[in-house]
Amino acid sequence: MSTKNASGKSHAESKGYADSKSRADAVELRLAPEDNRRLANLCGAMDENLRQIETAFDVTVGRRGASFRVTGELAQAEKAAIALEHFYNRAHDDLSLDDIQLGLVELTRARNLAAGLADEADGYHLRTRRADLRARTPGQAGYIDKILGHDITFGIGPAGTGKTYLAVACAVDALEREQVKRLVLTRPAVEAGERLGFLPGDLTQKVDPYLRPLYDALYDLMGFDKVTRLIERHSIEVAPLAFMRGRTLNHAFIILDEAQNTTPEQMQMFLTRIGFGARAVVTGDPTQVDLPRHIKSGLMDAADILANVRGIAFNHFGTEDVVRHPLVGRIVDAYAVRRAEIELRGGKS
Repeated sequence: MSTKNASGKSHAESKGYADSKSRADAVELRLAPEDNRRLANLCGAMDENLRQIETAFDVTVGRRGASFRVTGELAQAEKAAIALEHFYNRAHDDLSLDDIQLGLVELTRARNLAAGLADEADGYHLRTRRADLRARTPGQAGYIDKILGHDITFGIGPAGTGKTYLAVACAVDALEREQVKRLVLTRPAVEAGERLGFLPGDLTQKVDPYLRPLYDALYDLMGFDKVTRLIERHSIEVAPLAFMRGRTLNHAFIILDEAQNTTPEQMQMFLTRIGFGARAVVTGDPTQVDLPRHIKSGLMDAADILANVRGIAFNHFGTEDVVRHPLVGRIVDAYAVRRAEIELRGGKS
């Protein structure tokens, strides 16, 4: 690939992508060897893949054949140029929208973009049916390490960071390796700011909508038939948090999801259910508390009380760990800025 910025200097002459001091706002590159099929795969239908790259780096991409011109803030334009080369090298086969979006997450999270993907995102291999499952950010890699190395781990951060999915993946891995005898997945049955009223059906049908994200993760990681068999054998239990009271869970992998919607009393109850040979993961997003305003979140209460307790690990995710559509990270940032502004004004919106 041959690239030049708007000053006419090659990137070798301007000391590479990361060190260029030029004020130019455009980067030009030519992808080689030229291959029309690879170019078509790179661009996608109606240039949709290029639009994803533009959104991720806040640049504009123009193309004529194998020649590209990336316009925007110079540092971002250079990163987008590297992304184009990266995807072109992978474009021998079709590139789906998922391939582009996940690849952009990895590229934008790498500590040294010019060096490629971060090595730490390719650590421990979890035994699930998803061969492509791996940590895609340093924060996710650290989360898996903490889960594997501690009896109790808290995953705290915004939506889309993989808190629940990776916790379920670690649980499935532990079950497959026979490190535990069963999985117990639970979450509080709290309505997300809505009043659903009376729900028809038996008890299972009433609580299943609250537990659906946990079922979805299990089906994706193990397959519907296998999950169904293990539930029938009571090797997997998915239940509301209220069902945990009075139990002691030995040799189990326990996940408490949506923990921001627990009360301090519920959190204490859950943590004291853990028995011998058990491992627990607690996940939650402090910005999405659905409890009444006068009730403190059990998640944040536990984070304060247990911060210095040996054997308990806390993994705090940020927007840089969001692994969803590239706009999700920006949405999370925008809401965080608005919350900070409201706090500065004394809580007045």
